[in-house]
Amino acid sequence: MAQGKLSKEETLAMRNRLIGQSCRLFYSDRPVKIVRARGQYLYDENGERYLDCISNVHHVGHCHPSITKAAAAQMDVLNTNTRFLHDNIVLYAERLAATLPEKLCVFYFVNSGSEANDLALRLAQQYTQHQDVIVLDHAYHGHLMSLIDISPYKFRKLTGQKEWVHVAPLPDTYRGIYREDHPDPGQAYADTVKEIIDGVHMKGRKISSFFAESLPSVGGQIILPKGYSVKVAEYVRSAGGVFVADEVQTGFGRVGSHFWAFQLQGEDFCPDIVTMGKPMGNGHPLACVATTVEIAGAFTANGVEYFNTFGGNPVSCAIGLAVLDVIEEEDLRGNATRVGAHLKDLLKKLQTRHEIIGDVRGVGLFVGLELVTDREKKIPATKTAALVVKRLKEEDRICASTDGPWESVVKFKPPMCFSMKDAELVVECIDRILTEIKANDLKLDKKDI
Repeated sequence: MAQGKLSKEETLAMRNRLIGQSCRLFYSDRPVKIVRARGQYLYDENGERYLDCISNVHHVGHCHPSITKAAAAQMDVLNTNTRFLHDNIVLYAERLAATLPEKLCVFYFVNSGSEANDLALRLAQQYTQHQDVIVLDHAYHGHLMSLIDISPYKFRKLTGQKEWVHVAPLPDTYRGIYREDHPDPGQAYADTVKEIIDGVHMKGRKISSFFAESLPSVGGQIILPKGYSVKVAEYVRSAGGVFVADEVQTGFGRVGSHFWAFQLQGEDFCPDIVTMGKPMGNGHPLACVATTVEIAGAFTANGVEYFNTFGGNPVSCAIGLAVLDVIEEEDLRGNATRVGAHLKDLLKKLQTRHEIIGDVRGVGLFVGLELVTDREKKIPATKTAALVVKRLKEEDRICASTDGPWESVVKFKPPMCFSMKDAELVVECIDRILTEIKANDLKLDKKDI
């Protein structure tokens, strides 16, 4: 049985029996069994093809032949403990360094974004000798206990907020405290961080770091207002802390115009620590922390050796190098810019025809479509968003999902090979679904009003 092909029903029954129930599936009421994939497409056990709009992990496309070839070739030669000397890790670090500001030149390789963010937290606290952390509301930085503590998205459902964790308002110019009509929302939101710092100092405490995704994802595909990060970094550094940019979801050219999303805040802006993960291994567990010589030196000076048995192993780094090659050779940043702009344009045109579309936002292939029951009051249309995602999957074989504090944002973070035709198909299907919902007068979110 273990070696044979299981039916979908058998697989589901075994999963329900053997796998922890908190490990939820996409479309848990009617899950899809995916048996193979290629590019931006997934295939189920019956050979049905699904368009993947959410697998940002498979950055350059599912099962890219160049990636699998590099992985197999290196696996056939050597894969061993990372404390042996090997070319791949230094060659890969050198390639990564070329994409980053000059001062981010020391790298620690790990296996997941959670590991990277945990290590970033350690680096910041060791360097500053302070504990307190400022995070954005609704943030999620990983599943380790240390990261649950700095993830409002999680800790509010569990043990609550620790005294050393401080939550700043999400810089959401659509529904946040400072909106599009504010003359300088970046400065206004940054000032809320300054107020937190002042409050922390009044309690006799000190800030170790400001920790934020360069583009908040769980928060609802948020685009930070211009100047925000620059000003926050100034306030945090003046208080003796460091700025940590979480690029686990957004790095490696997803925004198109830049290799890293933090660069959207200005060419001169540079975090003190950058974490990266999901996209860099194209589905292989590979992640990293990049930081400065000074911060790395303080971490070394504590006298405790740091090692990661598998982080940066020869196979992982061979895959990482191949991913960088594909991004460059296939102009995937250019594709993200062109296709992402087309997708946003089509969705904005859709917004003029459907009152339920409150906002369209994003950059490159990081796009959010926020649904509301009332454009003026901006009441989240949570149930409608869920229905749109369900019908896309059931009727059109398009895999999408929702995000945001009220799960009212239909999000798009597809593989970077996503095409113009893919974008047009998705928007055409959403248009049909919203038109039918309106025609049938389905007041799905009436209870939310």
